[in-house]
Amino acid sequence: MRYLSPLMAIVLMMLTGMLIFLALGRDPAEGFYTFFIRPISSLYGFGELLLKATPLMLCGIGLAIGFRANVWNIGAEGQFMLGAAGATGVALTFPNLPAFLLLPLMVVSGALAGMAWGAIPAWLKTRFNANEILVSLMLVYVAGFLVSWLVFSPWRDPMGFGFPQTEMLSSAALLPRILPGTRLNIAIFLAIALVAITWIVLQHTAIGFRLRVTGRSRSAAGYAGFSIQRAVWIGLLCGGGAAGIAGMTEVAGPMGQLTDKIALGYGFAAIIVAFLGRLHPLGVLLASLLMALLFLGGEQVQQHMNLPKSISMVFQGLLLFYLLGADLLVNYRLKWNG
Repeated sequence: MRYLSPLMAIVLMMLTGMLIFLALGRDPAEGFYTFFIRPISSLYGFGELLLKATPLMLCGIGLAIGFRANVWNIGAEGQFMLGAAGATGVALTFPNLPAFLLLPLMVVSGALAGMAWGAIPAWLKTRFNANEILVSLMLVYVAGFLVSWLVFSPWRDPMGFGFPQTEMLSSAALLPRILPGTRLNIAIFLAIALVAITWIVLQHTAIGFRLRVTGRSRSAAGYAGFSIQRAVWIGLLCGGGAAGIAGMTEVAGPMGQLTDKIALGYGFAAIIVAFLGRLHPLGVLLASLLMALLFLGGEQVQQHMNLPKSISMVFQGLLLFYLLGADLLVNYRLKWNG
């Protein structure tokens, strides 16, 4: 039932969504088609699905590592922005490097920038026992202000008519596209590779075993001699690094530059991805595809049904609500005391 509950949550989300379309005076059948079918009814739409799933997959797999150890990183959105900024800084500093050198350097810089942002709550947690949930969440807003300062001041494009954005990155700093007629690029392979590596590490290494034990019982982990502080550092650094790489794939992919609109909600949506995927790498991969479909569905109902794009967030909230409700019924038995 633990692995069937996500399917139950998805079905209930869809049924409730149809009721929402009906309440808004729209045809539920048309709403279902527009939200869930139309986005992937063409080759371009399929490419967009994989394109949006890539940062969700990267952020989700990083968060899943920490959540496995009961390390609650809620700041992937900020780590995503810092990763985007770090990669952009390298691209702007070395515009003449060939792609085979520049792109790996951007991936590394994005990962390191995200890890550096994740290291702040890790240090505060292990040094002062600060709550990593609050610290990582508040750092999202700090990251937003930092990126805004960069694109409004030192990195602003002098030919950008005053818009808060950097220059367009050079062609060597852009990820090659792999599906003609779409915007899909090679970052999808990077995300899948990271999912596979994470599965191997979590299931077949001593580090993965220690993280699983720490997540299930910290007292048992302490009795076995496993370091709780090390688990905190691993969880937050892995989450930050993966989110930073996701930020790099966004600026080197569909955006092609850094702007003050880089915060796209992927870091927060990845929390749902991680839990919907049951913190399992394969589950995260599948959940990222579903979450990407919800993003695309919101755009489609805005274009074809004259509804606000934010309805996508309503579906995301419904999915999380039903997932938590299903978990409650799976883990606890309701008893009537009348």
